[in-house]
Amino acid sequence: MVEKTEEAPVGAVPEDANQHCPGTEAEEAGKASACDGCPNQQICATAPKGPDPDLVAIEERMRTVKHKILVLSGKGGVGKSTFAAQLSFALAGLDKQIGLLDIDICGPSIPKMLGLEGQEIHQSNLGWSPVYVEDNLGVMSIGFMLPDPDEAVIWRGPRKNGLIKQFVKDVDWGDLDYLVVDAPPGTSDEHISIMQYLKATNVDGAIIVTTPQEVSLIDVRKEINFCKKVGINVLGVVENMSELRQQVESAEFKSVDAHGVEQDVTNELLDVLKSHAPHLLSSFVATSVFYGGAGGAEKMCKQLKVPFLGRVPLDPKLGKAADEGRSCFGDMECSASAAALRTIINRVLSVTEKGQGVSV
Repeated sequence: MVEKTEEAPVGAVPEDANQHCPGTEAEEAGKASACDGCPNQQICATAPKGPDPDLVAIEERMRTVKHKILVLSGKGGVGKSTFAAQLSFALAGLDKQIGLLDIDICGPSIPKMLGLEGQEIHQSNLGWSPVYVEDNLGVMSIGFMLPDPDEAVIWRGPRKNGLIKQFVKDVDWGDLDYLVVDAPPGTSDEHISIMQYLKATNVDGAIIVTTPQEVSLIDVRKEINFCKKVGINVLGVVENMSELRQQVESAEFKSVDAHGVEQDVTNELLDVLKSHAPHLLSSFVATSVFYGGAGGAEKMCKQLKVPFLGRVPLDPKLGKAADEGRSCFGDMECSASAAALRTIINRVLSVTEKGQGVSV
């Protein structure tokens, strides 16, 4: 009697999948009996499966894009979109042709962070035209399609997948040096879709953004495993908000008495420094934001054998730049964070362009 062998999974197998998972790209994904009760069942059932005729058109469209970088995070609120926006500004500042694709369908923040709120998408015979910040920095987001920026996007998987496919198939990106993709946190519909659509287009890899706290790193480990299972190279991990850092001159100082009454002593303290130690006024005030301080991401990277790209401090001026939709590299306002971002971006360039890191 010949023993029946189990068929190999088609596509990726999520880390938390049931035993005998058919694979995310199998025709029966999300529908087979082995999928019952699996936390990924709905995502797999609605995601595109099998040979997709549009993949040829996507591959053709992406041939004019030299490098493709995904910016991911395991958890929301870690500064992923801020990093994606500043990465795009920096690369455009190097006179490279840049596209920034926002596939966070339910929470598009890229239009705000690029100063493009209120803009609309236009269509030509070549497809949808990106909205441009500068001649060499184009942006695409569902945020440009919403009549009201406060309107909630309540879409199920198939509709999300369809829009992401249009973004990579129908947008006339033209010749790009880099396409930066800002994905939502986690490993959901959007991630599976973008991985499938870009799989054959030579994606350089993913940059994963996290904070130092363990509650964020837990989800980052899952994100790294997800990348490995779907065949996406991890370019490295960025530890954001590693510490709060701002210049002494722009900080506020307060004293609190035994009754909890606050008193602003900023001017008094600055006057003392001006009189007795003026050279310290350009120094930075730095303090840990999360328990345990910085370094959690670097330790995790060593354990998982993935590159650690560096730390970015929590800089109020960087948050201001994001709210105002501008680059943090244009002036000295963001000096606390800009230097750290330059170092990280150079490390990314040294990988994607084989050692051609440059100052930004």
